[in-house]
Amino acid sequence: MLHSPTPPTPALDVLAHHHTRPVHWVATACAMAAVIAGAGLLQPDRATGATPGPTAASGPPAPAPAPDAHAVTYPLDCKGAPQAVTDTAEGDLDGDGNPETVAAVRCDAGSGTPPHAIYVLARGGQQGAAPRVVATLLDAARRQTATELTVSDRTVTARLLGYSSPSVPRYSPDVKQLAKWRWTGGKFRQELTDSAATRV
Repeated sequence: MLHSPTPPTPALDVLAHHHTRPVHWVATACAMAAVIAGAGLLQPDRATGATPGPTAASGPPAPAPAPDAHAVTYPLDCKGAPQAVTDTAEGDLDGDGNPETVAAVRCDAGSGTPPHAIYVLARGGQQGAAPRVVATLLDAARRQTATELTVSDRTVTARLLGYSSPSVPRYSPDVKQLAKWRWTGGKFRQELTDSAATRV
């Protein structure tokens, strides 16, 4: 709470024992003018921009870009073959305002149909740090191929092609599922549109 400044005691004593004269009013007016002028010097200089602040043209800071799926080494054992990112999707999955990247990755074997793994990437913890894998949605051990990867409404969706039995050729998957992963309760939970896989 602001209070008006109290003049020093000697000045109060002097004014209490002397009659007011015009010269006193002139001196008081000059002193008040000096105080007001001094107060004005402490305010931000809006004309010169000495104290920058938000302007009408400025808006919220642009969100950071989603992690680069090609700047990561994935925990996928390719037996010496290179890793290949075949599909990506981006979106804010956990609601923190920063987009994540979802990547479908498989071994680049050169022939056949290697199974996919699906990973979620987040930005590195420090400025300029490489992206990091924070979740595995689909493990390559499930021997499925992922297509139509999307992110919408904090949900990852992919069509998974698989096999009804080990005798089915790898180049001809005969089972199809629509899989969804949603961030719930601190982890990703998988949802399937059908209770069982359907034949292609």
